[in-house]
Amino acid sequence: MALLTGTRAFDRWVATTELPITLAETSTEVLDRNGALLRVYPVADGIWRMSLPLDEVDPLFLAMLIAYEDKRFYSHAGVDPRAMLRAVGQAIWNGRAVSGGSTLTMQLARLLEDGSTGRWAGKLRQMRLALALEHRLSKQQILRLYLTHAPYGGNLEGLRAASLAWFGKEPKRLTPSQAALLVALPQSPEQRRPDRAHSAAVAARNRVLVRLVKQDLISQAEVAVALQAGVPRQMRRFPRLAPHLADRVIVEAPAQTRLSLTLDAEIQTKMEHLVQTAAARAGPRISAALMAVDHQTGEILASVGSPSYEDSGRQGFVDMTQALRSPGSTLKPLVYGLAFDQGLVHPESLIHDGPIEIDGYAPQNFDGVFRGDLRVRAALQQSLNIPVVKLTRELGPAQLLAALRRAGARPALPGGKPGLAISLGGIGTSLQDLVQIYAGLAAGGQGLTLRVRQGTLPVALPRVISDVAAWQLSDILRGLAPPPGARAGVLAYKTGTSYGHRDAWAIGWDGRHVIGIWMGRADGTPVPGAFGGDLAAPVLFEAFGRLKPDFAQHRAPPTATLIVTAAELPLPLRRFRSRDAAFAQDSADPKVLFPPEGARLDLAGDALVVKLRGGTAPFTLLADGRVLAKGQHRREFEVPNPGTGFSSLSVVDSSGRSGQVSVRID
Repeated sequence: MALLTGTRAFDRWVATTELPITLAETSTEVLDRNGALLRVYPVADGIWRMSLPLDEVDPLFLAMLIAYEDKRFYSHAGVDPRAMLRAVGQAIWNGRAVSGGSTLTMQLARLLEDGSTGRWAGKLRQMRLALALEHRLSKQQILRLYLTHAPYGGNLEGLRAASLAWFGKEPKRLTPSQAALLVALPQSPEQRRPDRAHSAAVAARNRVLVRLVKQDLISQAEVAVALQAGVPRQMRRFPRLAPHLADRVIVEAPAQTRLSLTLDAEIQTKMEHLVQTAAARAGPRISAALMAVDHQTGEILASVGSPSYEDSGRQGFVDMTQALRSPGSTLKPLVYGLAFDQGLVHPESLIHDGPIEIDGYAPQNFDGVFRGDLRVRAALQQSLNIPVVKLTRELGPAQLLAALRRAGARPALPGGKPGLAISLGGIGTSLQDLVQIYAGLAAGGQGLTLRVRQGTLPVALPRVISDVAAWQLSDILRGLAPPPGARAGVLAYKTGTSYGHRDAWAIGWDGRHVIGIWMGRADGTPVPGAFGGDLAAPVLFEAFGRLKPDFAQHRAPPTATLIVTAAELPLPLRRFRSRDAAFAQDSADPKVLFPPEGARLDLAGDALVVKLRGGTAPFTLLADGRVLAKGQHRREFEVPNPGTGFSSLSVVDSSGRSGQVSVRID
């Protein structure tokens, strides 16, 4: 009866034990598409404590831990009397503590309460708490809690954080040497820290190995190899891939501690190294950013916000995939695509590149030279400003702005009202916005919203241009000359340089992927001499080389595509004319009457007399793309001598129509 009463009292004593909090905060983790760790964040007190399911722990480590620390773990009720008696006997015999009698459950109790082991009151409390833990939790839950809280030196708690910090790997596959060190560390985590007490760490690991070989847990041959294996001398940094993007997603989902992204850790690593190399090559203050996406699925595969998150000289903390910058010429393909759809031009149409002035706005080409008549294909490939402004005027800037928004971009418009300069970069866009736009072009004119969270469904955007116009753009942009050493004809790409050389862009696509590159200074100051074609385009081609072994084949032309020579085009498409050209006072194209075609003039350094017919004043006269006179209302006037040799004289009227003659001046 007394025994029964005592048993019941003991059970009540255990059952009424107040347990400490076992649901500890663990680090927030950001994972890639395959479950690889991209970034991990410490908990609030700066501790690295990471969640770890038991099925992600190396079985050898678990076997070594149980055999070394608590061989009767699965049979005792929290306290192992045999181990306690052994420890007391050894202490009496040796006059000092030789081994501990604490079970893993008792060690967990101490960790949860952050208590000591030396005093009997503390030991008794741990025994009571261990019994209570065993009463309320399963063995698997206890083991998992231990592996979450065990100290491994410094601010490391738990097996997973320790394995990553000391070996740079997950604890799913450990060598016998690594497993032995991780078994030994929690007993004296500071006295055995490999980076501060390397010899002690090696000795502790060796003791574990020697004891376990005696228990036939590992073979003599395995121990011989493990004893020769090196022990790390410093902690490794925790993974910090895609830091800018990781920061964004955890802010958007603060309640989640495990976020799975569409990024690929291997690709992300390659792209980060590429951006670092490119920025270092470009100059000490140059920043760079990169995005790589799958335009067939909308998934973001890599996002690099700066060369280095911690590089203050390059303002690496600024995520340049999100910063609003001038896109330079990168919006021109969209203008041409819209113009193709509206029947304004065809890739083989002629368009005139010459001086124009529209309500006081007189755009110039980047190099200040005018090319005269040329194919629309060549105008886009050469990224000329005058032709695209003419097309923007016909389309209407508001229509271009609406197309940008349909494409998924969120442009920032200075002044609130779109003007013709929008097509030349007079608007604020981010790298992500531009990649979103180009993903739609690459997908045939209708793309998917870019997404980075695993599990989110793709969302189709409204169609922006037809599949025919999208193919025509791809065909034109594949004809651009690649950077030196790169393959030609495999990548449809466009470069851009913003006003004042503040931003250098290169964005391109093949049959599967789109990659966008931005380079410049994060603070927006100019980078003299920086051009998208020189600075960013080589990085774009190298990025594709790191993304995959070969370029994916482009789409075939849609059946409705009009693939003809310029001479076979329908008459209205052979030359671009504004919609109101037919209503001009004089509908005839301007012509140079004098000097006539093929004339040879001996001017002896004198001025050249020019006579015109047709067209609508005012007129501009050019010689080989150089302006000799502008704003002329008379049809006979003098211009400076163009210089000796062959010269191409072009006249352009107020409607953009032109005429041309070739002469020789002696």
